Amino acid sequence: MSLTREEKIAWLGQVPLFAGCSPEIVERLADASGELTFGAGQVVVQQGQVGNGLYIVVSGEVRIVAGDDELARLGSGETIGELSVIDQRPRAASAVAASDTVCLALASWDLISMLERDSNLAMNLRRELAGRLRRTDAQLRQ
Repeated sequence: MSLTREEKIAWLGQVPLFAGCSPEIVERLADASGELTFGAGQVVVQQGQVGNGLYIVVSGEVRIVAGDDELARLGSGETIGELSVIDQRPRAASAVAASDTVCLALASWDLISMLERDSNLAMNLRRELAGRLRRTDAQLRQ
């Protein structure tokens, strides 16, 4: 796929996690991100490993699994691994490409640096984590 810098900037600007961020932060995110391609069935992140980055799904679909249980499916614009970036603890679940998938990857140190500079990004990340917690809670109550 190979996105240009301008395409990354335009695309990241539409991702909910980065909504309202300053243009400077979106440009820095684009410059710091790397593009990764995963074939169907390939592991994006492994449960139990300490996370060193955040992944943003550009295209394709990713299954979030813990053991044999599928917890969610994520698609374009959704993020993987934010919890482990924040607390530097092992990943709570694995992410496996359900189809050919392209992701942008951000190293945890780059993301943390940007979180310190942009309060909108920090607030968006809090909202994303709270939303996931609520969805998980709702699933457990069913």
